[in-house]
Amino acid sequence: MTTSMQKPEPLEPDARKPSGQPEKVVPVQSPRALTRARRRQAVARFWRQYRTHRAGLVGLAVLAVIALLALTAPLLVGADSQSVTSAPGGPMEAPSGEFPLGTDQFGRSLLALMLWGTRVSLTVGLLAAFLSVAIGTLIGITAGHFKGWYATVVMRITDWFLVMPTLVLAIALATVLSRSVWTTILAIGVTTWPTTARLVRAQTLSVESRPYIERSRALGGGHRHIMSRHVLPNVMPLVLAQTTLVISTAILTEATLAFLGLSDPTIVSWGGLLQDAREAGAVSSGNWWYLAPPGLAIAVVALAFTLCGRAIESVLNPKLGVSR
Repeated sequence: MTTSMQKPEPLEPDARKPSGQPEKVVPVQSPRALTRARRRQAVARFWRQYRTHRAGLVGLAVLAVIALLALTAPLLVGADSQSVTSAPGGPMEAPSGEFPLGTDQFGRSLLALMLWGTRVSLTVGLLAAFLSVAIGTLIGITAGHFKGWYATVVMRITDWFLVMPTLVLAIALATVLSRSVWTTILAIGVTTWPTTARLVRAQTLSVESRPYIERSRALGGGHRHIMSRHVLPNVMPLVLAQTTLVISTAILTEATLAFLGLSDPTIVSWGGLLQDAREAGAVSSGNWWYLAPPGLAIAVVALAFTLCGRAIESVLNPKLGVSR
């Protein structure tokens, strides 16, 4: 009995691929490259949605102009424009071609002082807001993650800070400590965090109830891993929107402290200019140019940050139904 073995047929080349051409090799991206690509896509998607909010674009444009003026203040008006001994004009001069916003009680140009005050007011407002949001985020995430006595004690302290007037606490703290820029930043930062802590804790509790948190715990994820890798990225949109809103509050609080004479008297800020105008009797003498520019600048910057914050909040959380 003979067995016949068939020879295997030769494989024909694929008709769809032209002969003689090498196959294309798709490069495999590293995890870091994929993360960067996702971040770029997220930023582009955020900007596309942000551009649909006209009020947010107006606020962003105003802030960009003010920040540019603050950065170029030494080039525009010079460093000696704050000096009292070398004041170029007479005291309390009305607006003119030489002094578009008039002069103060020492003969200094109010326009130059406004530009220098922009640097101080924005710096204090930004740093104080970042300190406030950092404290509120840390307390909110930990209070939402750790249950029991820790959350109870922390939230009762937060409630106490919410009941107490923020401005009164800031005034008391600024009075006890030495008068400096860092004292003002500290006074604002440690008294304005409770609202952020409440919001972040509520968002943390919502994130902690999701199924992937339970899977992460089952796989051995610790507290630090869950809070940093799962909770924090989910609360960051809320934190970002809250930051822009807190900045406007911090700028107003800084102006109030400076107006009350609780800031560093050696630096020029918008609130300090209002305090100088009050001491010089600008209200009773009718020198409106001494009062109007600092007050309008504070209002415009606070409004611009509020518009940006509302737009960011609407983009990151459309369920809130914030009107455009």
